[in-house]
Amino acid sequence: MLSDKLNGIKTTFRSLRYRNYRLFFYGQSISLIGTWIQRITTPWLVYELTGSAFMLGLVGFAGQIPTFLIAPFAGVLTDRWNRYHILIITQIAAMIQALILAILYISGSIEVWHIVVLSIFLGIINAFDIPSRQSFVIEMIEKKEDLGNAIALNSSMFNGARLLGPSIAGILIAFAGEGICFFLNAFSYIFVIASLLMMKVAPRKVEYENKRVLKQFKEGFAYTFGFAPIKYIILLIALVGLMGMPYTVLMPVFAKTILNGGSHTFGFLMGASGLGALTGALYLASRKNVLGLDKIIPIAAAIFGLGLILFALSTYFLLSAVLMVVIGLGMMLQMASSNTILQTIVDDDKRGRVLSFYAMAFMGTAPFGSFLAGSLADSIGAPATLVIGGISCIIGAYIFARKLPELKAVVSPIYINLGIIPEGSLGVQSVVGSNIPEEK
Repeated sequence: MLSDKLNGIKTTFRSLRYRNYRLFFYGQSISLIGTWIQRITTPWLVYELTGSAFMLGLVGFAGQIPTFLIAPFAGVLTDRWNRYHILIITQIAAMIQALILAILYISGSIEVWHIVVLSIFLGIINAFDIPSRQSFVIEMIEKKEDLGNAIALNSSMFNGARLLGPSIAGILIAFAGEGICFFLNAFSYIFVIASLLMMKVAPRKVEYENKRVLKQFKEGFAYTFGFAPIKYIILLIALVGLMGMPYTVLMPVFAKTILNGGSHTFGFLMGASGLGALTGALYLASRKNVLGLDKIIPIAAAIFGLGLILFALSTYFLLSAVLMVVIGLGMMLQMASSNTILQTIVDDDKRGRVLSFYAMAFMGTAPFGSFLAGSLADSIGAPATLVIGGISCIIGAYIFARKLPELKAVVSPIYINLGIIPEGSLGVQSVVGSNIPEEK
């Protein structure tokens, strides 16, 4: 029994045997705690300054709209430039952004427009950081069969921080003020920057045949939305990002107005969501391969939507906290499963562009969702807004589930070619790759 448990732990954390990934994992684990502290502190400060759900939505919109506008072109540059160098630059820039917020707050001069401008700045940083970070994972993992595990561990790292960060933020806001939260986030970037500088990264050979950025963007768009599995995965992510994920910008309203709590209530609710997400990520990391992830995607999206509906109807803190665990679990299972499948089936020379559309779908639609959620919450209330979002996610999950047989028929030959499944095991006898659109 003990040996089985040890083998299970080794399987779950097997990607840590790669030195570069291990450095990345440890550095990011610390830095992301600071990131989540700031993510919780910013909307709380906005709500304290304005008391407006609309302003919460506006700040969320400002912070995420750059991802929608810039990410597709950032993805082209990610495929053309050195992803390692891009990551170092984005981490330094994000540290500066957090430090400016800390100085403004501690000096007593911070205003909402400062937060809006700095949120836009961070959004621009993220537009380059997300596709670079996601694409760089494969450069740190020597064996492609461990890629799914590495992506899942990335998610567990992100959500372990998501579990700790909000709880820490809630306590710090109550006892030390928002300024210390921004400062701690700035300080935390030192660890990830140091871990990146300690890596030994082989130069990546980039061949883009001197093509113009616009032409490469068009090629990436045609590839992404001309290949059914990638297209439907990204469309479902976009729907959830637009209608479901903006629940985070309304959390101060639920914590303060509906549950009659304070910053600690807000922090614990977001921490509960992180616990659910961490559980989902560790489950995915314990899986040996990608088979079956396609079924998880619609189930997880439906769980996420149902959790939102029930949370919107709850007026009890403990029940709300439990439902936030469910929400976090559903969200993580869908996003990480989608990311793993995309990373597995995509061509490496288009990886940055495809993942930029992934980022655009996940985070780029969120600003519109945040703005919509803030506006709806002001007119029909926060609970009714979440119910609408939850129903939309469930409808999207149902449509995706109906498409699964079609998607499996396309993906199975790719998995056979990669050696993930043995040839003929699923009765697939078609020519490998015949369903993949050719690049024009």
